[in-house]
Amino acid sequence: MLTENRADENGPLALPSRSVAILVELLAIAAAVASGHLVAALVAPASSPFVAVGDAVVRLSPQPVVEFAKSAFGTADKPVLLAGIGVLLVLLGAVAGLAARRRPAVGTAAVAALGLLAVAAVLTGPVPAAADLAAPVVALVVGVAVQRGLDRLARRSGASRTGDGGTGVGDGVPRRTVLAGASAAVAAGTLVAGGVGATLTSSGSGIAASRTALTGRLAAATLAETAPPVPASAAFPQLGTVPFVTPNADFYRIDVALTIPAVRAEDWSLRVHGRVRRELVLTVDDLLRRPLVQRTITMTCVSNTVGGNLVSTADFVGVELAPLLLEAGVDPAADQIVSTSRDGWTAGTPTATVLEPGRGALLALGMNGESLPVEHGFPVRMVVPGLYGYVSATKWLADLELTTFAERSVYWRDRGWAERAPIKTQCRIDAPVGFAQLPAGRVQVAGVAWAQPVGITAVEVRADDGPWVRAELATEVNPNTWRMWRAELDLSPGSHTLTARATDRRGLVQTDVRVDPIPDGATGWPSTIITVV
Repeated sequence: MLTENRADENGPLALPSRSVAILVELLAIAAAVASGHLVAALVAPASSPFVAVGDAVVRLSPQPVVEFAKSAFGTADKPVLLAGIGVLLVLLGAVAGLAARRRPAVGTAAVAALGLLAVAAVLTGPVPAAADLAAPVVALVVGVAVQRGLDRLARRSGASRTGDGGTGVGDGVPRRTVLAGASAAVAAGTLVAGGVGATLTSSGSGIAASRTALTGRLAAATLAETAPPVPASAAFPQLGTVPFVTPNADFYRIDVALTIPAVRAEDWSLRVHGRVRRELVLTVDDLLRRPLVQRTITMTCVSNTVGGNLVSTADFVGVELAPLLLEAGVDPAADQIVSTSRDGWTAGTPTATVLEPGRGALLALGMNGESLPVEHGFPVRMVVPGLYGYVSATKWLADLELTTFAERSVYWRDRGWAERAPIKTQCRIDAPVGFAQLPAGRVQVAGVAWAQPVGITAVEVRADDGPWVRAELATEVNPNTWRMWRAELDLSPGSHTLTARATDRRGLVQTDVRVDPIPDGATGWPSTIITVV
């Protein structure tokens, strides 16, 4: 055990103060994280120790935990996760620093253990490569070196206060000054490394320029099919509904990628293989030489709760997927298309659905007048109308394998979700918002309904347990999109529960039975409580 006046070959040592011991450990951890992030930005962004550990948390979390995060934090689940890891690192650093006051090896071991954890996270990732080890290994080495160096300086600084007059470095400079300078240098280096790493990661190695170039090429292309313009009568924004076409910045994002895959359009390729007569390897240039079509499509996340907002609509431009598969020659026994994302995520889509006449499945390159935003799959993603996103909407697409459901499982099916996931008939009340206070009399109620690819033919609304009132439907754009609705209710003063239900073109009325999203989508009637005064 270290004593107050222990010495080594370079002079006396002493216990550092608690605050100094904690600072040493936190600086070592921060230096490890920042150096790893910088190296990852240069080699493989997903191998950043901080991100790799976060990805491992996502992969290994029990399904109830994942669903809680989605329902509690929505599209902010990833920032919340990373912030939580940051807080945990600070707490671990503080505890390890205090323990290391008397046992220096504890501090070194704690930093090394975190480094080894990052190495393990990278090695157990979906598609590990040798280059991915560079970032966590550098982080481990830097973290241990900083911890040991600052710890030694801190102990000598403590000794200078208790017995050597405050000097002892050979030139009259107080050891405390040396410690302060070293700590400041480490902190500055950490900020620079982390900042440069973040800048390089966000710049995406030319992704912005590649997106701009592809946007120009799409704008100049002659489309084989254009989507009809969305009429003003397709939405009721003046009553509180969302815009019919969702701006890219507002389009829901649900995926498991903590670091968005960065691949330029010029470097992208797609392999179509498996149970086919001949393999295809396609580039963006190959896709642009094929007929391009524009489709207005509503996409829905299976995690959307009753009345939730994980549903959005966009104008997509891309190449029809069915002709590509027919060109490859699909084995009739291949009932599943396994699509793989650039980050190794997989989805299984029913082959028959993609090949269904009129389904309109796309390899999308454009979204709302520009190339796909990076967070929505640039340069190419899948879009299959009528299926929940976890089986149909792979972003950052890298591979398509024709196989069977019996031969291959995929990411979410391994976690208890259904094999096939057609979108269920649903609706939502957008206005009035919950707990609103409104004047007595005629109350305007408005919202959206969807049943892709069948379409909506009716929405009904009621107050409390009163009679159902048929809502006015907005103009239908196409059966693959949502449909806005509005209704008027005469309400007396008091508290009222408003409920809605939709009917699709098959005549199926939305069920009132409440079920959770797992395993194949939520059901139930949306409701909201208001007060009339």
